[in-house]
Amino acid sequence: MSFVKYEQTGFVGVMTIDREKALNALNSEVLADLEAAIDAIDLDATRCVVLTGAGQKSFVAGADIGEMSTLTKAEGEAFGKKGNDVFRKLETLPIPVIAAVNGFALGGGCELSLSCDIRLASENAVFAQPETGLGITPGFGGTQRLARTINVGKAKEMLYAGTKVKADEALSLGLVNAVYPADELMGAAMKLAEKIARNAPIAVRASKKAVNDGLQVNIDEAIVIEEKLFGSCFETEDQKNGMTAFVEKRKPEPFVNR
Repeated sequence: MSFVKYEQTGFVGVMTIDREKALNALNSEVLADLEAAIDAIDLDATRCVVLTGAGQKSFVAGADIGEMSTLTKAEGEAFGKKGNDVFRKLETLPIPVIAAVNGFALGGGCELSLSCDIRLASENAVFAQPETGLGITPGFGGTQRLARTINVGKAKEMLYAGTKVKADEALSLGLVNAVYPADELMGAAMKLAEKIARNAPIAVRASKKAVNDGLQVNIDEAIVIEEKLFGSCFETEDQKNGMTAFVEKRKPEPFVNR
């Protein structure tokens, strides 16, 4: 996995796209490495993942234009499917993923961040979907996830005009949860990841599944999804631990993911 580095710190995995000289642009090899890194995550030992890019200039500056420039219609569709398959795998990972957006998140980089559960940004972060200026549409889910994340009108502006959104505006749009100085971003992301990891893992996973699955159906069906996931938590050791500790007015023992 030459273009994707993975490190484990306690219950938190840190995944870094490491193609800094190309501003971490996504080509077929990077996508393959990213998929392999996702597949290799030990879900028994990992409760949250932080995803970032190497250096402080760029999270991911888009897909590799040089590679895409000569694609045929069929090859373009296949390349889009490859990216979508990898990003969907990240989006549906049972554990939460935090994007630490350190600089440019353009095109495929913006789309990659949208595949994560939570986005934190550095003050120099810039988000954009500039594809129409290259004669194409976003191909890795940008037309779908952006309009599900921020105001539809603003999403359409970004998609049609390629409008760039800096960190402060991204915060006001709800595109990111918080903005930090560049040298504080990873510390803040790790702090949040560790906070998530301290909670009952089965309950956190169930919450992620309830949100993601519920958003795809009507409210009546969504409530049933929640009811079943809520009920399933009562079979766990962690629920007994957490509730017993609350009743006894003490802190729970560390959650064991059972």
